[in-house]
Amino acid sequence: MILVLLGVLALTVFGCVCVVWAPRGGPRWTHGVAAVTRAAGALVGRSGKSRSGNGNEDGAVG
Repeated sequence: MILVLLGVLALTVFGCVCVVWAPRGGPRWTHGVAAVTRAAGALVGRSGKSRSGNGNEDGAVG
């Protein structure tokens, strides 16, 4: 299980590096990796918002 988590962490860091590197003139393949990383981030962001409902995560009223 730890190896899987380390692999996910490594892919995340690699994707973030490509997001920063691509606009600064990185190789062509970094643009593709950056696009996939941005799309995955948007997907995760949307799924997190839909789970939180009305945005009131602690359940307090008011």
